[in-house]
Amino acid sequence: MKFSRRTFLKASGAAGCSLAAYAALPEKFLLWAEEQGMLKASYVPTFCEICFWKCGAMAKVLNGRVVKLEGNPAHPGARGKLCARGNGGAGLLYDPNRLKTPLIRTGARGEQKYRKATWDEALDLIASKLKRIKAESGPESVALFTHGTPTDHFLPLLFAYGSPNVGMPSFAQCRGPRDVGLELTFGEGIGSPERVDLTRSKVLVLFGSHLGENMHNSQVQDFADALAAGSKLIVVDPRFSIAAGKAHSWLPIRPATDLALMLAWIHVIIKEQLYDKAYLDSYATGFAELAEAVSDCTPEWAAKETDLSAESIVETARLLGHNAPNVCIHPGRHATWYGDDVQRSRAIGILAALLGSWGREGGYFLATRSSLPKLEGKPFPEPVKAPLNLGNFPFAGAEGVTQEIRRATLTGEPYPIKGWIVTGTNLMKAMPNQKETVEAINKLDLLVVVDVMPTDTAMMADVILPECTYLERHDALAVGKGRSLSISLRQPALQPLYDSKPGWWIAKQIANRLDLGDYFPWQTLEEKIQAQCALWGVNYQELKKVGTITIPDSANPYITADAPAEFKTGSGKIELYSKELKEKGFDPVPRYTRHPGPRPGEFRLVYGRSPVHTFSRTANNPELHELYPENEVWINSGKAKELGVKNGEYVVLVNQDGVRSNRIKAKVTQRIRTDCVYVVHGFGAASKGLSRAFAKGADDQGMITRYAVDPICGSTGMHVNFVRVEKEGVHA
Repeated sequence: MKFSRRTFLKASGAAGCSLAAYAALPEKFLLWAEEQGMLKASYVPTFCEICFWKCGAMAKVLNGRVVKLEGNPAHPGARGKLCARGNGGAGLLYDPNRLKTPLIRTGARGEQKYRKATWDEALDLIASKLKRIKAESGPESVALFTHGTPTDHFLPLLFAYGSPNVGMPSFAQCRGPRDVGLELTFGEGIGSPERVDLTRSKVLVLFGSHLGENMHNSQVQDFADALAAGSKLIVVDPRFSIAAGKAHSWLPIRPATDLALMLAWIHVIIKEQLYDKAYLDSYATGFAELAEAVSDCTPEWAAKETDLSAESIVETARLLGHNAPNVCIHPGRHATWYGDDVQRSRAIGILAALLGSWGREGGYFLATRSSLPKLEGKPFPEPVKAPLNLGNFPFAGAEGVTQEIRRATLTGEPYPIKGWIVTGTNLMKAMPNQKETVEAINKLDLLVVVDVMPTDTAMMADVILPECTYLERHDALAVGKGRSLSISLRQPALQPLYDSKPGWWIAKQIANRLDLGDYFPWQTLEEKIQAQCALWGVNYQELKKVGTITIPDSANPYITADAPAEFKTGSGKIELYSKELKEKGFDPVPRYTRHPGPRPGEFRLVYGRSPVHTFSRTANNPELHELYPENEVWINSGKAKELGVKNGEYVVLVNQDGVRSNRIKAKVTQRIRTDCVYVVHGFGAASKGLSRAFAKGADDQGMITRYAVDPICGSTGMHVNFVRVEKEGVHA
């Protein structure tokens, strides 16, 4: 359609006579009007929340409508670019399915029957139930499940209320074992974003980490630059991923045997003296014990376990050794695979130490040592009861072990959990064994969900509170502790649509009703942000204009004479042999354990990410749904032929416990091993409020009825489920 001033004015007249009414027009009209000089855009710096990379963004606003999002050049995670997901932020903002008003449940849990409520009615109901739980069972009987920026508002609310019981799926269902494994080795984790020095790497190794599919903005930029500069890539993955297509070596490993390969690499590097002796002498302890422990982990042994050739194991080990220290074995992000995941992460750390890569160029750079003072507030009360969210796992993280809260809800031990508050996470799509989650929810006196969208978890709540999107609110300042120290501001590009409210406002209103208002003494979050900036010596008005400020001279990324190594372990050194683990009854050096494989007719279920989606958060996003509306199941072409399955046909997955998936398209390919199938996570929504995502594709989380708990930290290994593939309409 061609535009003219006349057609534009005619269209705007149909929308309304005022200039502000132009915001209701399609973006193409507004952008055309801007080109003609009829409208002038404003740019509002913020940072993204479509995933948790928190890339700096510039929201382009034309007369009250966000028409485009661009990367903020000043932000270290964006560098002027956004990924497809970040560009889809306006799709979340204008999704007609988003929550618009508070809702109170009228039917049985799971029936998805609600009525509209005022904010006062919904908040008063929540406060009355929280008061009753506190009086009858104690404040510790309320738990918070949270993820992302809502944590900054609701965790203080939980602590002020008197409960220590928080659970973040980012620990037990994602990064926990990775961080614990590296902390036991180096005394610190790898951070988020991970401190991988990709652009200076000569060799990069990916263990099931799908860079290019798991679209983390700055890291993918660095990945592309590294490959363009000639860095060699080793991909260890049962699937020929996008990254594998760019690899120097693709190792199509048998699933569940990654640790055997790592131990064989350690064996070769030690036997052939490819390790950095000077580095180890200066910074590490336990080399002799490590060498003894891996003495029988030969390439020939590992070849039988991994289904790789001994020659390829030796060749890739030598490639690492000959290019050290400029070698980066990516520690991954979603690390909850088989229940021995802390030890697998330990093995990655040990390899990094042997190669001298930690704190060295091309390996893993060090986090800035600069810090900012804390804005002090009223001290939280000490809980009367001990926290139950860590279970009996000696190295569980402060983020909590989600399934321990669920277990206590089901059993009442060591004391009952009567209320859940859920913010920023969709538990039905995050935790294994959905049946257990549903049973736990049905035992609650109160389930409150604060979210932007009517997720599967939201549609089981007693009260649903509509949070406005990240483009409509302030949130806590994002302090980046990567190579340098940075401070980023989230600020509203426009006022909240409908009757939605910012998370900080919701938490503050609940606190006021619980007589906890002293913990939220500011009137607006912007007031608190200004106080923080004053404390830190940051010009708030400048921050509003640029979005991100990087603190000068705050980077010391490598070990040097001026920046000596610091390892916060018991020994003060890198611990190849962990006395901490030994004292707790665990293997001080990683030891391989063989895991069960699929039975005849079964495939191991492997899952991963799409470059245009974030978990289940974006499956309904109008812009991103158009790019990838439903997931597929990758199945080896030879196996598909045996089953009579053709490419593009719909099939059903049936797991080892008889749970059946929604129908899902088969992607018949030679790019995957014969013993596993692969799906993108986050599809098959059960919420009828998600008109695009409802019942689209298979819900991999529904297939994950079994999980292997890591005894070291409590994380849930979820790659331990097996499925049969049936043609749609055919029951075995």
